[in-house]
Amino acid sequence: MERNKLEVWQRGPVPGVPDLLQPVAHALLQAKGDARHYTHSFPDSLLWEKPHGLAAVGFHLNHLTGVVDRLFTYADNRKLTEEQLNFLKTEENPDHAPSTVADLVRTFEQKVDEAVDFLRQTSTDDLTAFRGLGRAQLPTTKLGLLFHAAEHSQRHIGQLLVTVRILTAAH
Repeated sequence: MERNKLEVWQRGPVPGVPDLLQPVAHALLQAKGDARHYTHSFPDSLLWEKPHGLAAVGFHLNHLTGVVDRLFTYADNRKLTEEQLNFLKTEENPDHAPSTVADLVRTFEQKVDEAVDFLRQTSTDDLTAFRGLGRAQLPTTKLGLLFHAAEHSQRHIGQLLVTVRILTAAH
């Protein structure tokens, strides 16, 4: 089988990413490829449609970007900036987002590339170190935040796929 047709985790290690963080890199890179694949012919006119009350494709693309950004910020033991908090508030708002599928996908792809670069620079010596999540400082760890960014991204890719299929079948 051609290497590029394999799922990301089947292609081997991501260069420069520590062994213990390979699953995080694999899941994020898979989400990056899947976002492009599942939306490649999705029309911009349906970007903010909510079929049967489901979240819009635009929301999922925004949320994918935002969740990776926020969770990696917490993993780096930093607080969210005002810009990040504003992005969170507007993830569902098409008036404050790029207006095309391609722009939203490109923004997510850039965020994944930044996240993988972050993983390359991440020490594995403190993966179990305390990290506070959000304003409430819910207890978690550096690894917990990185892992959750990866699995949460996969969850939203699945939801995005379903919404894309429902909307394209109906139109």
